[in-house]
This record gives sequence, C-alpha cells and structure tokens, in this order.
Amino acid sequence: MGTPKYQASIQKELNLVARQEQALHKAAMRQKTPQWKTNLQDKVPEKVYLNLEKAFCKAFQVIFDKGTDWIEKTYDAQSIRNGYEVHDFAFQMQADRKVLKELRRQASRTQMQGMLTTSAEGIGLGVLGIGLPDIVLFVGVLLQGVYKIALHYGFDYRTTSERYFILLLMEASVQKGEAWEACNRAVEAFIAGQMVDVTDQLTRTAQAFADDLVLAKAVQGLPLVGVLGGLFNPVCCRKVMKYAELKYRKRCLLRLYESSQGR
Repeated sequence: MGTPKYQASIQKELNLVARQEQALHKAAMRQKTPQWKTNLQDKVPEKVYLNLEKAFCKAFQVIFDKGTDWIEKTYDAQSIRNGYEVHDFAFQMQADRKVLKELRRQASRTQMQGMLTTSAEGIGLGVLGIGLPDIVLFVGVLLQGVYKIALHYGFDYRTTSERYFILLLMEASVQKGEAWEACNRAVEAFIAGQMVDVTDQLTRTAQAFADDLVLAKAVQGLPLVGVLGGLFNPVCCRKVMKYAELKYRKRCLLRLYESSQGR
C-alpha cells in the first residue's frame, strides 16, 4: 500500500493540482473590474451594499444552523460517502491512478450540476424581479455543491472546523488580486494543519460575496433587466465549485500520501 506505485500515482495527481493552482493564481491576478462595472457600482447606494452583506451573513447563519438537514434531503449523502469508501479501498488495493481520476471525475460532475441549478434559480427569480430574497436559496445551492464535493473526497462538512474551511474557500473563490493571494494562503495554512484566524470568517465571506455580487443583485431586483442579474449566479457558482473541488482534491491526495508514509 505504501509502494512506489502508490506514491507515484498520488504524486502525478498532485502535480496536476499544482498546475491547476498555478492557472487559478494567474487568472486571479489578472482579473480587473471593467470600468463600466466600476461606474455602475459607484452608483449603487451604500445601503444596498450593507443590506446585501447582512443578507449573506443571515443566509450562511440560517443554513449552517437549520438548513443543512434540509440540503441533505436533495441528495443521498450516504451513497456519496459509500462511493468514496469504495474508491479509497480500490486505490489502497490497486494503487492505480485510474481510481483517482474517476474520483476526480465524479466530484467534477457536482460543479456542472451546481451551475445548472443556479442558472435556473438566478434567471427565474430575475425574470420575476426578485433580487435580495433569493440569497438564502442561492447560498443554499452553493453550499449543497460544496457539501457534495467534500463528501466525494471523504470529508465531513458538519464539524465546526470544516464549516470554517468552507467559508474560507468560498471567500477565496470570489476574490482577486492581492485579496485572493491572502485568502489562498489561509486556505493552504488550513490544509497544512496550521493554526488560522477563524475570527469573523462568516462576516468576511459575506463581505466578499457582497462585493462580488452587489451590482448583479441590484440589477436582478429590477424586472426589466432582471435576467442580466440572474446570469451572474452561474458565474459565481463556477468560481466557487472550481476552487472548492481543487482544494478538497488536494487535501484528499495529501491525506492519502501521508497515510502511506506510515506503512
């Protein structure tokens, strides 16, 4: 189980993760807010931003406190757990990289499912002219996707530390530039088992989403242009799912590699 083939298979997947992380870093550093968007954001009243931040804070609190059981009714959590255990056992026995690739493919399907759901949710509510009231639903869809990714890679999202990690992942995914680098360092510190500052993480994540979506939500609340605002949801979902899948995959691979060291 701790054979050279076992470790080589994991290392090849970790090398892929490193390349994808590099690509994400480059994309985050070259992201710039278009001038037209900046001009429109400047016209959004401060009250709208503050209300949006409060709405995201409330949404995360409500779902973490009361909504996880409801979210779990939308998928078979035990089936996903069993799937991971089957893949884990198969890899322990065979040390075949194909098993890790299949694990990655299954987790990646969650990204597409989440994007399709947020597209329907965002555009549908946009047509109705609903902006702020859909935030709990939107956050619920995002957390559903991240929860399923966590399960695919063998992690329990119900613990306090894992919820912090999820909030940190979500904050990092919508940041850009130096803010992205700072969040990404915190994510890597968590993965490495280092002590990280968990103070006000929910608020920081809510602020990041408010910054990223303030224009979209303001527009989504207007019936005539609501569809435009709704289209921003799948864009945000893609960023969250892509980043979360990559970091959970990395944690899973590192855990497998570390477990082989003691064999």
